Amino acid sequence: MERQSATHDIDELQASMLRSLASAHRLRILHLLGAQLFEVNEIARDLGLNQAAVSQHLSAMRSVGLVEAIRDGRTVRYRLADPQILAACELMRAVLVRRLSRLGDLAAAAHEPALHALPSTEVHHS
Repeated sequence: MERQSATHDIDELQASMLRSLASAHRLRILHLLGAQLFEVNEIARDLGLNQAAVSQHLSAMRSVGLVEAIRDGRTVRYRLADPQILAACELMRAVLVRRLSRLGDLAAAAHEPALHALPSTEVHHS
């Protein structure tokens, strides 16, 4: 029973973490932080966002353990809490690309027979 409770708790934490990723801006921030440490104003500049919005995104991601703030005097820089976070995002992106590819192949296959079934549109001039 205790194991089931722990699994349930982890499921809830994972769902919370995944909900915090449901933003294209947050995914872009994570990709930036995968390369190096950044200050809020640097992230804002690089992504074309205002600093307040970036701060809110970082706060939401900090609250679920995706990013960490590193203080050096008056400077605060952010980094990924775990490098595997970016790997997980890349894995989901690969799943999405494969799905889109399959859907594109399906759409092309469905469309192709319809092209052959269309009547000829040639115009004969006398």
